[in-house]
Amino acid sequence: MTDKGQNKEEVKMRLRDLRQNLKKMHLAVTEDLTLPQPDEVKMLMTKMDQLLKLIESK
Repeated sequence: MTDKGQNKEEVKMRLRDLRQNLKKMHLAVTEDLTLPQPDEVKMLMTKMDQLLKLIESK
């Protein structure tokens, strides 16, 4: 696979992971009426920053 194709697959994989984590948080907030732990939010923010750096490096 080309370098461009690998980057695209990595971005897709990271987006899927972020989406899944955000869905879990959303369900916890809407169904259980609980807020996410600060560490969970920080982890997702870090993942989003890493993804942004990957996209911007293209």
